[in-house]
Amino acid sequence: MPFKKEKISVVTPTLRRPAEVLDLLENLSRQTILPTEVVLVDGAPSEETETETAVRKVLHSYSFEIRYIRHGGGTAIQRNVGIDAAQGDFIALVDDDVRLAKDFIAKMLEVFRADQPKKIGGIVGYRTNQYLRAEDSERWRWYKRLHLLKTFEPGRYDFETGYPINNNLQAPFEGVRPVDFMTTACAIWRREVFDSGLRFDPFFHDYGILEDAHFSLRARREWTLLQHGDAHCEELHSPHGRENSRKIGYKCVVNYYFVFQDIMRPLSLRQKFRFWRFQAFEFFRIGASALRRRNWSNVQEVFGRIQGVVAVLLGAANFHG
Repeated sequence: MPFKKEKISVVTPTLRRPAEVLDLLENLSRQTILPTEVVLVDGAPSEETETETAVRKVLHSYSFEIRYIRHGGGTAIQRNVGIDAAQGDFIALVDDDVRLAKDFIAKMLEVFRADQPKKIGGIVGYRTNQYLRAEDSERWRWYKRLHLLKTFEPGRYDFETGYPINNNLQAPFEGVRPVDFMTTACAIWRREVFDSGLRFDPFFHDYGILEDAHFSLRARREWTLLQHGDAHCEELHSPHGRENSRKIGYKCVVNYYFVFQDIMRPLSLRQKFRFWRFQAFEFFRIGASALRRRNWSNVQEVFGRIQGVVAVLLGAANFHG
């Protein structure tokens, strides 16, 4: 018996990346199963019209609807705006610098269609150009030597330390595997997940770090999350719209602590110890790199992390609700 035609909404936040947005639209037009609509949420201020102008020129060039919305606040806020506007049965969160294999949506829908009890809430794809061998990374080798983490399985969350294990450490594989969290770069969610009221937390305003892990860890309480090894994509890491290292360092402390205590509330003394032990190692690792390489970016990140520690101690990472 043939399946009904599902409506697929693609939601993409963007900021100062008109070329990337146009390339993404072209990429989506080559899917074997086309999206019904693409919702673009542009965070640029009103006086910057490059992306809007570029999108307006191709507005009617594709067989799917393109909806352009201007709204700032950072990627988490922009995604919420796009989700609220989306009308599909499934909502694909795809970054503007991600390019999907032609059968990406089709591969995802195969798994969702086979899930008759509708237990699967979201599926994330496999970024073929981002695979990182842990044994080739000095950082990850030290994590293991010092037993800084309780798990090293990609896509799992260390509930004792408050650290998500990078999905990019997962070697290429076939089929699907369970995960605790998913990136927003290339994932598809059931609409019912959002209909339950779940959204990205407004705590993650401005430049986002870990808002995807926080969202999916909350979704995981009610839904099964998977990674699909055959749903391929590439993440190009556009150089446009990137934040400075100091802000990244700050958020790598504050945002990580926020997620940890919000997901595990209340934190035990052991969990707090493991969290701060890990942060101390990161501080010395990055500081040593700054001295050894005379890298100004690393210096800025160290200063940002110091600010982050102070901010946490002053209550900046308290969860709400």
